[in-house]
Amino acid sequence: MAASSSSLTVDLNSDMGEGYGAYAMGRDAEILGIVTSANVACGFHAGDPEIMAATFSLARENRVAVGAHPGFPDLWGFGRRPMPFSASEIERLVAYQIGAAQALAAYAGHRLSYVKAHGALGNLTQTDASVARAVTRAIRAVDPTLICLTIALGEQTFIAREMGLTVKSEIFADRAYGDQGQLVSRQIEGAVIHDADQAAQRIQRMIEQGAIETISGRSLATQIDSICVHSDTPGAVAIARRVRETLEEAGVRIRSFAD
Repeated sequence: MAASSSSLTVDLNSDMGEGYGAYAMGRDAEILGIVTSANVACGFHAGDPEIMAATFSLARENRVAVGAHPGFPDLWGFGRRPMPFSASEIERLVAYQIGAAQALAAYAGHRLSYVKAHGALGNLTQTDASVARAVTRAIRAVDPTLICLTIALGEQTFIAREMGLTVKSEIFADRAYGDQGQLVSRQIEGAVIHDADQAAQRIQRMIEQGAIETISGRSLATQIDSICVHSDTPGAVAIARRVRETLEEAGVRIRSFAD
């Protein structure tokens, strides 16, 4: 049964701080005026100490919650290529990045609230239990009070709950889903949604139904705590703004899950 929109609350998150050195990516300042949580790159797939500190500071000024966004050490591929690390190596790579994010957030006068895996690493947490467990173990070891932001219906969602962490599940505003609840590969036509109205209407349906809408039209029931609106895709700001406007017009309350 669909829930009444007026009784619903959801977070909006976006990936931030994904430039490097003199190179900027995404429209972080504009997106931070729309979202309620910011996933900050930790220097492995993107970001560096200067960008991290500046992003945490800007998020604090906008009263936006912040999380670590660890990925594979792959600046060349932006963390979107799977890399052959062992589970124990992944655990330490993630722990290292969480520590860096906690330090730079504190330096900027903000507080890290959660962790969300990036790119290929994040995709693996959805489908590979050993990777999901490694990432979750790293979070628990560094700070078990950190919220684990997972891809809805993914392996990490269930593993993190079993390990006693607070878990919040996200769906993506601009990505299509296969019939098993997995993200459709970016290599497939239609995997990325660029039309702001289409993305917003689809998200409204999913929030009200409490279910993922797949590319074939199936509905997969799931907990939805957050919506990811990417900052680096064409039309990202328009999509983020339209998603928020559409949900608020429907009576959905927009608030960070970390509040």
